[in-house]
Amino acid sequence: MNELFSPALLILVPFVPMLTIIGLTIPGVRRLTLHFAPLAVIPGLLLALSPQVGHPASMPWLFLGSYLGLDEIGRSFLLLTALLWLAAGLYAQGYCRNYPHKERFWIFFLLTMSGNLGLTLSLDIISFYIFFTLMSFSAYGLIVHEGTHFTLRAGKVYLWLVIIGEVLLFAALVLSAHLADSLLMADIAATLGDAPIQPLVFGLLLVALGIKMGMIPVHFWLPLAHPAAPVPASAVLSGAMIKAGLLGLLRLLPLGYTTAPGWSTTLICIGLLMAFLGVAAGIFQTQAKTLLAYSSISQMGFPLLGIGLGLANPATWPLIAAAISFYALHHGLAKGALFLSVGMVPNLKETPALRFATLAGILIPALALAGAPWTSGALAKSGLKEFLFQSPLANEKILAVLLGLAAAGTTLLMCRLVSLLLKESEDSTSVPTRRMWIGWLLLLSAVTLAGIHPDGLTGVRPDQIPKPADAVWPLLLAALIALTVWRKKPQFNRRWTVPVGDIVVMIEAIAKGFSDGIAKLPRPALPHLPRQARWQNLPILLLLWDMEKLLRQLTVSGVVFILLLLILLLL
Repeated sequence: MNELFSPALLILVPFVPMLTIIGLTIPGVRRLTLHFAPLAVIPGLLLALSPQVGHPASMPWLFLGSYLGLDEIGRSFLLLTALLWLAAGLYAQGYCRNYPHKERFWIFFLLTMSGNLGLTLSLDIISFYIFFTLMSFSAYGLIVHEGTHFTLRAGKVYLWLVIIGEVLLFAALVLSAHLADSLLMADIAATLGDAPIQPLVFGLLLVALGIKMGMIPVHFWLPLAHPAAPVPASAVLSGAMIKAGLLGLLRLLPLGYTTAPGWSTTLICIGLLMAFLGVAAGIFQTQAKTLLAYSSISQMGFPLLGIGLGLANPATWPLIAAAISFYALHHGLAKGALFLSVGMVPNLKETPALRFATLAGILIPALALAGAPWTSGALAKSGLKEFLFQSPLANEKILAVLLGLAAAGTTLLMCRLVSLLLKESEDSTSVPTRRMWIGWLLLLSAVTLAGIHPDGLTGVRPDQIPKPADAVWPLLLAALIALTVWRKKPQFNRRWTVPVGDIVVMIEAIAKGFSDGIAKLPRPALPHLPRQARWQNLPILLLLWDMEKLLRQLTVSGVVFILLLLILLLL
């Protein structure tokens, strides 16, 4: 019975949301379809919670031949994805009830959901790439839904990075499949470790999937897209979708098969850089959703560090993989709950009982994200700390202190978040609906359950919970800094700000300056064209003439820089 039931349930997980879209196009059942649209994720939730799912199912009729299945890593990611989409869908029914283009929002919402659910089950590169692409491009419709100048700019930046990421990912998958002579991701991971072009494939995968998970320096779409998208869309963007890049790295890199000290050191360095720079940029933000976006960049540095530790010692990879899976689950649930909290801030102006309940609901995921004792965050971070001894970068104690300082930074971010939410509640007018409460409370319950009974969600044993003292000193340090800052009362909004999108702002400024500079250059007289030159070659000749005039104005160092850049691009 299980062998027949499993393939049917596997294929229903990504395709029920697509079938729901058909109902939105039929006027007679559109209203009923909108009412039940969040429940399209139910097959995925049932599959994630089922004790047995059978063997991977071969589906030669799907795409170019697909394999769908669920291992322990996939189960954790599917559980996170299904819970988040269910909660965000229920929340969206109340939050988007007065949207002028409500049907359009739900079409993109369900398409993105389908791709996100499908890639967690994909065991071959064809289905993974198709579902990954479906999720990525469909999310554009969620980001630009409101149609303002800010959302369109955020969507433009997001779309450019998506296109770059998809091209790089396609190149990496084609090279990997050729090396492994297989389309299965497990076969690719097993053969990639000894491949002669391993550095090239590693680099392509790291950039392509790193774009999705907000890896520095290709992170700048996150702080633009999250504030632009509606609140329920932001919750799944940060909570579930950025985990797709992490899942791709876990499935495609030769983790557990080979040792790669160079890449191990690189990933550990990038992970630490993300942990601190995300805090540094987020602490000076003036909008709650932007702060949460930078917090996601900071938090995703920890699983990237865990992958680096796994590349240092293949023997310990199964344990590290379990720790990373739990960390992804913890962060997705907590961050999703915090994003949904943004829409609940009007309750902070209501009765004392409602104000207390709302503030408590905000503090539960905030404390979990900060790694407070007896929370899922403390368990998740301690699971990674156990393997710091095998790092090729620095001493275990130094790395432990750095991670503690990063946790203190996260605590400061959460303090800043609460202050921003209190400020935003003063200008809010809409009242949260019952569906918004249901979606929010669902995630809060999951965050609480992951902290007090982790084996109920992930199989982590309660005896692995760290001692409370290990998580106290970062909180105390952050409290001391926050108290000092509060007494000084600096004017964050006026004196200290980091532009939203940081790097992209600099790129736009440089591009505008270069464009303005080119426009101001004097136009020389037309060159004397050789007699044999044909009129259709005139644009090319004029372009070459302009480039020659421009290069003549460069210094020797400028010419050398351009030559080096061209050499690097051709390598």
